[in-house]
Amino acid sequence: MLCIDAHQHFWIYNDREFAWLDDYMAALRRNFLPADLQPELKANGFHGSVVVQTCQTLEETRWLLGLSEQNSSILGVVGWADLCSPEIALQLRELAANPKLVGLRHIVQTEPDDRFLLRPEFLRGIAALEQFDLAYDILIYAKHLPMAIEFVKKFPRQRFVLDHMAKPPIKVKEIDLWADGIRRLSGFPNVFCKMSGLVTEADWQHWTRDDIAPYLEVVFDSFGPDRLMIGSDWPVCLVAASYAQATGLVKDYILKRAPDRASDVLGGNAQRFWRLPHSAGSKENALQ
Repeated sequence: MLCIDAHQHFWIYNDREFAWLDDYMAALRRNFLPADLQPELKANGFHGSVVVQTCQTLEETRWLLGLSEQNSSILGVVGWADLCSPEIALQLRELAANPKLVGLRHIVQTEPDDRFLLRPEFLRGIAALEQFDLAYDILIYAKHLPMAIEFVKKFPRQRFVLDHMAKPPIKVKEIDLWADGIRRLSGFPNVFCKMSGLVTEADWQHWTRDDIAPYLEVVFDSFGPDRLMIGSDWPVCLVAASYAQATGLVKDYILKRAPDRASDVLGGNAQRFWRLPHSAGSKENALQ
């Protein structure tokens, strides 16, 4: 079975770019590099990973692409480019020359404008992705789901993946409004969803699998086994769980709920969605 971690990060820590690592996340104020992740991948049965941007700079995207050329376990890079820039096509032409670039992400969740996804200049940037065969990661909070629905409706041919299940409010045990948004968003067949980042939305010190299971049920019933991917969100997950715990809760859920489709959720869907290179398997069945 091919297993792919669909969401993890690398960084070289500095105070300026990682100011979001507050005192509660002080343990993450250090470097996290491929050599740190490799033992976790191996111990937990993953063949490789897709690394996702954390800093909104072209320099970081270039750095991640450089790491991918030196580390075969990095199967793809979801980077950043300025999707609001009139020069976005030039940026994409440079970055997409590297085949390891599989998509882009913008940290929409921190934008002060809740309707950022619908800004005309941002929509223009998203429209440029199809030409370069790049997917887009949607990073939002649950409150942004109505805007995300409007957003994806405008791009029926663009591949999207929802990060961290739109960060459901697990800690406060609210589910209904989030679940309604998830069901509506899942109605667009070009939208996939990462089962990732869940332990950090729960009570970091006291979460249980029973706390998280109802949210996994919603996304499984909504997206089905054809459009779900497992992701660790390492190293961010470490504030609440080990790599094995963060990925194990999703693995165990899928193996119990749909054991005959586990290979899809644990790797096959990521490979198909991002059209990953032959080192991760064949691209013949890429999403059309």
